Amino acid sequence: MTNLGRYLLYSVVAIAVALSPTLIFAAGGNTGKGQSLTLSLDEAVSTGLDRNRDLEVARLNRDIAGQKVREAWAGVLPQLDAGFDYTRTLEPAVIYFPDITGSDPTRLIPLEISQDNAMVASLSLSQPVFNLKAVAGIRASSAVRKISMETYRQAEADVVTNIKTAYYNVLIADEQVTIFEQSISRWETALRDSRALFREGVAADIDTLKAFLSVENIKPDLIQARNRAAAARTQLKNTIGLDPEGTVILSDSLVYRQGKYPDDVSVAYAEALSARPEVRQLELQIEAEAQNVNAARAERFPEINAVGQLQAQTQFEDGVAIKDTDWPVTSSVGLQVSLPLFTGFRISSQVEQAKLGRLQSITRLEDLKADIHAEVETKLSDLEESRKRIEVQDRTTRTAERSYEITLLRFREGIGSQLELSDAELQLNKAKTNYLQAVYDYLIARVECDKALGRTARPADDL
Repeated sequence: MTNLGRYLLYSVVAIAVALSPTLIFAAGGNTGKGQSLTLSLDEAVSTGLDRNRDLEVARLNRDIAGQKVREAWAGVLPQLDAGFDYTRTLEPAVIYFPDITGSDPTRLIPLEISQDNAMVASLSLSQPVFNLKAVAGIRASSAVRKISMETYRQAEADVVTNIKTAYYNVLIADEQVTIFEQSISRWETALRDSRALFREGVAADIDTLKAFLSVENIKPDLIQARNRAAAARTQLKNTIGLDPEGTVILSDSLVYRQGKYPDDVSVAYAEALSARPEVRQLELQIEAEAQNVNAARAERFPEINAVGQLQAQTQFEDGVAIKDTDWPVTSSVGLQVSLPLFTGFRISSQVEQAKLGRLQSITRLEDLKADIHAEVETKLSDLEESRKRIEVQDRTTRTAERSYEITLLRFREGIGSQLELSDAELQLNKAKTNYLQAVYDYLIARVECDKALGRTARPADDL
């Protein structure tokens, strides 16, 4: 090998060694677009809570409410302002004095009282001493902040519910694809058996044709099922907040998982009232409305503020340095009292509006409690209904599988007909689909029941 060849070889090796960590990272890392991600149900929920955009908006609203509380405290804290004014005199200010020394006492003598430059520096302090409206505003803003926390809990519960529903939608879509694939596989097996029996002279040509048509008729259904599965995955990725170009593999399966729920509606209703964020929201809203009433009433009382001011000023002609000027300092303190005597019935109207707003919140709370009771009762009923359907469909599926096996065996021995096999296949598909739907309905009923009982929402202390 020539020296040039050795040089090129060493250069290539050096570059490969230098780039090897990058190449390894690019090949094995999970940060690139279009990556494959395997998720269990719990992992999907955890990932969605970190990435869901609706939840991020609710989180920002919660932070905004926290800043509103700080803003409300400004009504009782001291306010300190600094000011500086500079005035340039273009035409001097003049006052006139009578000429008492001259022969004409009616003659006025002009006297300039301003100089070319004037500066004033001031420092003002105001401290509220008595302001009931500001105190009520602080209490109301604190209640609003708590409401935002409950709103965040509700948004989080909605996200968890949506993610679980989307996850189960993907699982049932995949299972439906599997059912159609299994059906096609069975019909292809029946088609091969039919052709073999036809060659032996046991089966008629029409049996082979029917088996072939059965395979072809299921293929469009399989195409639709695969398209639904792809759409369900897209919806799941969007709900979680994943890269739309990535691939999601679900590690859980659509299996029957029985949960623990109250048998008595009153017990479930009590659990929902204590845990549902919507209930707590309206309770806090009533509390905030009560503070609004107090704030409106507080406008009838005086506002008292302590004020103070420190001021330094100077005037000088052009050509005089600022350091050579005098800055006399003045200071003052005082008390400001403001009391509305007549506001054109504005205050009384605001008080009545606040009272009516509180009554509206109380009515909405009672209406919400009635809706929750009906929702809890309905969800528990749906849960029990789907559980019973699973038990029935499980037995039906096992029976349908056994019936198909027997019918297929009879068809292979030449004592069964194509019509019997078609009917057994139809019953098996229907039984599997019904069982799958029952399991899906139960899992969705569990998700909705958890939300109705407030189990999906985390406690406020954990946020």
